[in-house]
Amino acid sequence: MCRLASPVGLMRSTLLASAAVFVSPFDAEAQSERTSLPPVTVTAPEQKRAAGTRPPRSTARSPRAVQARNPASTPQAPSDQGGRGALAVLSAQQALTEINHTPGGVALVPAAAYKNSTVANTIKDILDYVPGVFAQPKWGDDTRLSIRGSSLSRNFHLRGVQLYMDGIPINTADGYGDFQEIDPTAYKYVEVWKGANALQYGANSLGGAINFVIPTGRDPWPNGVSADMGAFGFKRLQANAGGANGPWDGFVTASTQASDGFRDHSFGSSTRVSGNVGYQFSPDAETRFYFNANEIRQRIPGSVTKQSALTDPQAAAPANVATDQQRNIDTVRLANKTTIRFEDTKVEFGAFGVDRHLMHPIFQWLDYRYKDYGGFAKVTDDRFIGGFRNRLVAGVNILNGSIDNQQFANIGGQKGALLSSSIDRSKNTSLYVEDSFYFLPNVAAIAGTQFLYATRDRQVRVFGNGIQPGSTEFNLWSPKAGLLWNIDPTWQAYANISRSAEVPSFGESSSGLGGTAIIPFTSIQPQTATTYEIGTRMKRPDYAWELTAYRANIRNELQCIFGTATGTCNVTNADRTIHQGIEAGAGAAIFQGIFDNGPAPDKLWLNVAYTFNDFRFDNDPNFRNNLLPGAPRHYLRAELLYKNPTGFYFGPNVEWVPQSYFVDNANTLKTEAYALLGLKMGFDNGGPISAYIEGRNLTNKAYISSVSIINQATATSPLFEPGNGRAVYAGMKYRW
Repeated sequence: MCRLASPVGLMRSTLLASAAVFVSPFDAEAQSERTSLPPVTVTAPEQKRAAGTRPPRSTARSPRAVQARNPASTPQAPSDQGGRGALAVLSAQQALTEINHTPGGVALVPAAAYKNSTVANTIKDILDYVPGVFAQPKWGDDTRLSIRGSSLSRNFHLRGVQLYMDGIPINTADGYGDFQEIDPTAYKYVEVWKGANALQYGANSLGGAINFVIPTGRDPWPNGVSADMGAFGFKRLQANAGGANGPWDGFVTASTQASDGFRDHSFGSSTRVSGNVGYQFSPDAETRFYFNANEIRQRIPGSVTKQSALTDPQAAAPANVATDQQRNIDTVRLANKTTIRFEDTKVEFGAFGVDRHLMHPIFQWLDYRYKDYGGFAKVTDDRFIGGFRNRLVAGVNILNGSIDNQQFANIGGQKGALLSSSIDRSKNTSLYVEDSFYFLPNVAAIAGTQFLYATRDRQVRVFGNGIQPGSTEFNLWSPKAGLLWNIDPTWQAYANISRSAEVPSFGESSSGLGGTAIIPFTSIQPQTATTYEIGTRMKRPDYAWELTAYRANIRNELQCIFGTATGTCNVTNADRTIHQGIEAGAGAAIFQGIFDNGPAPDKLWLNVAYTFNDFRFDNDPNFRNNLLPGAPRHYLRAELLYKNPTGFYFGPNVEWVPQSYFVDNANTLKTEAYALLGLKMGFDNGGPISAYIEGRNLTNKAYISSVSIINQATATSPLFEPGNGRAVYAGMKYRW
C-alpha cells in the first residue's frame, strides 16, 4: 500500500511546489541507498568542524585536541583507496561542508546529479537545477550563461563569471571565457559561487565563479568507460583510468565526440583530456600536478530573425554559410598545487600556465594566440580563540597573460589579407581575507575584503578595424560582511552585504560601421555593484529546500548601449541599473512505498527549480526604468521521478519560460514564451553498470533558446538562436 512521507515533509513539499519558488536538486547520498537522482545543492551545516574535512592522519593526537576540534563530529565512510585520501582535492561531502561556510548563495552539483541519467553534453546539463543560473545552448557546446544577470550584454563568449578547472582559470587574463573546454563527463563535482560569495577566487564579477573538479586516483571507481549517442548525429566515447600506489596516485579521463547539429552549418567535434598526478610526502603534505588539453572544431550557424527562428529553426544565417564561420580552439593547460596541513592551519600554493589558440573565421578571420600564467596561495586557519571558534581564510591570486591578436579578411572561410594586429596584455593581482567569528556556538559574524589591481595594455602593430593603442589601470576594493546561523545540523540561515567589481575586457573595445571604434576600451569604467542578500537552506533525508533573495545596485554596468538594428553592439557603461531576484528550490520524496514497502521503499521524487529575475535600468536618461534585455523574468525547471530501490527510475520533466523577454534596451522586440516537455528512464543502483534513455522537447516545440541583445531592434533584427527540436539520447556506463 502506498504511504505518504512524513506529514511535515509532505506539507512542506506540497506548499513549496505549488508556490513554485524553490529550486534544489535533492541529495541522493542522503538516502539509504545510492540513487541516480540529482543531489541537493545544500548540506547539513557543521556547528563546529566536520570530521570529514580532513583525510585520516597517521599521527596520534591527544583526546583533548580531538574533542576541541570535533565537538560534533560524525564518522566518515571510507571514500578513497588504501585509507589515504587526497589532501588537495576534497571529496564531494567535504566540499559541501566547506562551501556552506559561505553566508550567501552557493551550490555544489555532484556528478551523480547528471552524468548517469542525462546525455551530459553541455554546461546546461550540469547547472539546470541551480537557482539563479540561466544557461541556454546556442550551438555545439557554446552556451549563453548568466548568473544574477551577469554578462547579459555579451553576445559572444562569456563575461561576468569566472570559470576554473581544479582552481585553475579557464577564462583568459582579460576576463572572457568559453565553454568548449568544459567536458561534463570529466568531473566529480562542480562548485557554484554566486556574486561576491566567490571572494576567494577574486570577487571581481557580478556572476561569481564556477569551479569544475575532476577526481583523483584515490577516489572510488577510478576506472570506467561510457558510450552515448542520439539525435542530430551525436555520438561520444569516454574513458577514465586511475589508481594509487603508496604515496603516488594518478587519474586521467578522455572523451571524443561529434555531432551533425540540429541546425544547418552547426556540425562539430571535440577531443578533451584531463588528469592529475599526486604525491604525498606525508599525511599532511601533498603536491599534485594537473594537465588539460582540448581540440575543438565547430561550425557556427549564426543568429537569425525571430520569424526564421520560429518557422524554419534549422536554417543557418546565409552569411555564416557563405563565409564558413567557425570557432576552433586548441588548448594546453598545466598546473601544480601543493597543500600542507598543520595542527589548525592548511596552506595551499601553486602555479599554472595556459596556451590557447583560437582560430575563428567570422566576419573576419580571427587568429588569436593566448599565453596566460599565474599563481596562487591560500591559508585557512580554523581554531578556538578564548573559547570561541574562529575561521580565517586569506590568500593571493595572480593571473597575467597576453593575446597575439591578428585579424584577416575572411574569404569563404579562408584567410585573406591581414587587416589588423596587436599585442594585448593583461595583469590581475587580487588579495583577499575573510574571517568568520562564532560569537555563539552556532552563529558566525563574517567580514572580509578583496583588493584587485588590474592593468590592460594594447600595443598595435598593424592599424585597422578602428583599434587604438592604450593602457588602463584599476585599483578596486570589494568588502563584504555577513551572518551565518546554523539553526540545527540540517538548517542554515544567512545574510550579507557585499561589493563586486568587474574590469572590462578587450572585447569591450568594439568597432562601429566602417571599422571606426565608437568606444575605445580605455574609456570604459569598471562595473561595480553593492549586493544585499538574505536566505536559508535545509537538507534532510526526504526533503530539502533553499531560498535566497538579493538586490544588486550597479554602477557603470557593462551594457550594449550603441549599435545597429542588424546586431552590431558596442559595449560601454550604463549609468545605474538594478538586478534583483529570488533563487529558490525544493526536492522532496512526496510518496513512499508505492509498489515496494520494504526497508528501502520506492519513492516518488519532486524536484522544482525556480528563478525570478528583475533586471532594469534605474532612472536612465534614455531608457528610464526599462527592463534589461537578455533574460526571462521567470524560469522554471521541474521533474517528477519515480525511483525503485532496484535502481530503476522513470519520470517526466519540464522547462518553462512563461513570459517572453526583451532583446533590446528600448524594449521594442521580444522572444516568445515556451514550455518543453521531456522524459527519461534508466537504471543506476550505485554499482558498476548504469544506463539511461532520455527524450527532450518531445512536442517538437519551435522556440528561441538564446538571444543577442542590442540598443534598439526592429522586427527583422537577426538576434535569435533557435532551440533544438525533438531529440532522444541513450547511453551506458561501466566502471570498476
